[in-house]
Amino acid sequence: MATNAIDQTRRMLSLVTYLRERPGAHVQDVARAFGITEDELISDLDVLPMCGTSFRGGDLLDIDTDGDRIWWHNPDDVAEPLRLAADEATALLVAARAVATLPGMRESDRDALVRATAKLETAAGESGAASSRLSVTFEAEGGVFADVDRAISERRRLWLRYYSPARDELTEREVDPIRLFAVGHTYLEGWCRLTEARRTFRLDRVAEIRLLDAPAAPPELELRDLSAGLVQPAAEDPEVVIEVGTGGRWVAEYYPHDSAEELPDGGLRITLRTPDPASLRRLALRLGGDGRIVTPPELADSARDAAREALAAYEGAL
Repeated sequence: MATNAIDQTRRMLSLVTYLRERPGAHVQDVARAFGITEDELISDLDVLPMCGTSFRGGDLLDIDTDGDRIWWHNPDDVAEPLRLAADEATALLVAARAVATLPGMRESDRDALVRATAKLETAAGESGAASSRLSVTFEAEGGVFADVDRAISERRRLWLRYYSPARDELTEREVDPIRLFAVGHTYLEGWCRLTEARRTFRLDRVAEIRLLDAPAAPPELELRDLSAGLVQPAAEDPEVVIEVGTGGRWVAEYYPHDSAEELPDGGLRITLRTPDPASLRRLALRLGGDGRIVTPPELADSARDAAREALAAYEGAL
């Protein structure tokens, strides 16, 4: 069953208390107690060491596992009462007020956040009063996130108008949400009823979103392991060869590839795979004189035609 971001946060907070009371707990027992898989538990444990009582990087949770048991090495250090500096209290209060305004949030969660904010403001004293003069406005992605999070929680289908940069078009589709995740940007993974396949949607490319009354019923799917990145080409995907000059060597750093051979002029011959070769036309245009598509020939021709059309548009504007 998919878990939304708020439920995962609740679980991780409970996990801290659980582990504090059970030093050396077995991974299998903890996963069973929380009703999650061992892989999900390990994923949570990878995040917890980045959390703690200081925004400045100190006093972080020192939790690790050998795959069988879980050890928390500094439970007493982080159990001391939290003392926030003035800037920390201000930042936390401004963020809390901003999150409380997000559309789509469950009222129970909003009420709890408002109550916690009021307590923090009282404890912060003058710093809390100063924070009331600051405000944050979320861009459209914040509202989209809230709607998606709510759809996952309530198991409802979503309607999207979504921009696809590869095809430079807006499409309308209904999606049964599976999960939210972040890899550089924030994404929705869901079962697309337009294509009848699993698809990933970047939230900042959602032009419009609505929650539908229809229940979400995605097929039982194994969640992809994203530790190697969002784009993970398959062996059966079409092969593309790109040659870049010294100014285009960055392509090998940003695109997963099978090989990158050095060229005599300091460039690279990069071989990669992609399920949608046409999406690389934009890369070819971006490279300009620093690179070109070699194969497949039809993709090279398509990129060349796109470059000519772009050049003609500029010449016509002069």
